[in-house]
Amino acid sequence: MTTEPWYKDGLQFGCTQCGNCCGGGPGYVWVTPQDIENLAKQLGLPAGAFEKAFVYTVRDDKKSLGEYPNGDCILLDEKTRGCKAYEARPLQCRTWPFWPQNVATKNAWKATAWRCPGCDHGKLYTLAEIEERCVKFD
Repeated sequence: MTTEPWYKDGLQFGCTQCGNCCGGGPGYVWVTPQDIENLAKQLGLPAGAFEKAFVYTVRDDKKSLGEYPNGDCILLDEKTRGCKAYEARPLQCRTWPFWPQNVATKNAWKATAWRCPGCDHGKLYTLAEIEERCVKFD
């Protein structure tokens, strides 16, 4: 017998591009070689130059976008609070807020919604859409 998740009827989300999910503390935004290519192209840079300026190796071959000393992503525009490469953002960014820790419980979702004004507003994502996006990054 399988129990359905608490969000079986779906969850609403509409990105307001407020930038709250892009900063506020240290962390990793994992990028693949394809992400690096896409982000570089979006910013009009050669991939090597983009990688040198915006990416660092965390361990083994795992790479992350850099961040400012305050924890904001290096691609977060300080004035507009929008992503400088929104259309090419990595999978981790595209799947926000449907991360396992954010949908684990109703209270976890409420905490996420407290930080993210797009939660509980906008498009209704179905259970299938949420589960498709709900991947673990580490």
